[in-house]
Amino acid sequence: MERILIIEDNKDMQFLLNTILKEEGFETITVGNGKLGVKEYKATMPDLVLLDMRLPGLNGMEVFENILKIDENQLVIMITAFADVTDAVGAMKMGAYDYITKPFNNDDLILTIKKALKTRSLSREVEILKKQIKKEKVTKKELGQSLEIQKVIHQVDLVAPTNISVLIQGKSGTGKEVVAYLIHSQSDRYKKSFVAVDCGAIPDTLVESELFGHEKGAFTGADSKRIGKFEEANFGTLLLDEITNLPLEGQAKLLRAIEERKITHLGGNKPIAIDVRIIATSNLQIKEEIAKGNFRNDLFHRLNEFEIQLPLLKERNDDIPVLAYEFVEEANINLNKHIKSISVEAMKILLNYEWPGNVRELKHVMKRAVLLEKSDEITPFVLSIKNDNKEIVDDVLTINSDDSFDSIISNVERDLIMKAIEQANGNKSKAAEILNINRKTLYRKIKNLNISLG
Repeated sequence: MERILIIEDNKDMQFLLNTILKEEGFETITVGNGKLGVKEYKATMPDLVLLDMRLPGLNGMEVFENILKIDENQLVIMITAFADVTDAVGAMKMGAYDYITKPFNNDDLILTIKKALKTRSLSREVEILKKQIKKEKVTKKELGQSLEIQKVIHQVDLVAPTNISVLIQGKSGTGKEVVAYLIHSQSDRYKKSFVAVDCGAIPDTLVESELFGHEKGAFTGADSKRIGKFEEANFGTLLLDEITNLPLEGQAKLLRAIEERKITHLGGNKPIAIDVRIIATSNLQIKEEIAKGNFRNDLFHRLNEFEIQLPLLKERNDDIPVLAYEFVEEANINLNKHIKSISVEAMKILLNYEWPGNVRELKHVMKRAVLLEKSDEITPFVLSIKNDNKEIVDDVLTINSDDSFDSIISNVERDLIMKAIEQANGNKSKAAEILNINRKTLYRKIKNLNISLG
């Protein structure tokens, strides 16, 4: 139901407009002066504003100018007396959709409003489509151009238009979440939500609440009702990242929800129908986890309606120069730098490195290099890797004079955390054990240091 804000001081006109619009199924909010109109607009952000030209306090044009400062694309229809038509035309030049003159024909008013709302709806669809196309192109570019990646893109193009579940397997940092989003963006669900759940970040006791939601009082600390990730993703796509981290009990409940297409809030008894496309990722080979007794065989087959295996970065060396320049360009924008190229010596190092952290590590290395580089070309001195395929620990020995103590410590912490996560094959609980810190501390540091794990 579209919401229309009526800013009109005449009580009889207020009543008339309210009656006409409510009969047409619109929700209405009415205020009687300009100052309250601006305040109500900020509070409600309506779909359309009917704005009288003559108002006490702030006049119609002043109210319109205030609305434009908040949202220059807001739909506004001016209500004016014949004598004020010139001002109404001026408002249209500033961005108002249209104007109507008093006395007006009720059918003409409704027609104008519906045309305005339809125009806005179409404009939004076009904008969403443009953004989606742009995002799709950027995402594919981020994947690379090698033959191995072209095969992956072909698989994405094949499976995206369907609704079948997809399992994406590959080592940490190979781009599983990027591929998952690309599938969503090319599906019929692209206008709906894409909700990613890091299964490794959910405490075992909260799996059911996180996925399916809970009612108020369902457990200690459940002070209010909360919807889960399935409801957030309804009619869209739900990404279950690091699916092997779910405990067996949680796997059983997940399987039942997927098969029945229904969920029930923890502490509730009312089934809720859900229409969600499932994409799961794993940095471990799930068949091996099944053999170890860590993963349910039936859930694996339910998720594995279509499988995509992502190659290691070292298996597609042709993509390294392409991706390196892509990440330099991205870092230039984020860091307000102007790096133009990568030296031959630096590129040789990039090509000869093993990349245990895959694409994610390359992105991290290039961003750090852009930050540290003082010329317009990436040189070997700012790369945190060596040709002998060992991570260097002499970053502190090559400190730039502009580096602060805090930035040095942050860089060291970031490198240690990345290395621990790679060593743990992406399992953050194991990474926390390697670093001898608790899981909450690790998650806090990942967030504070802005470490990308996508």
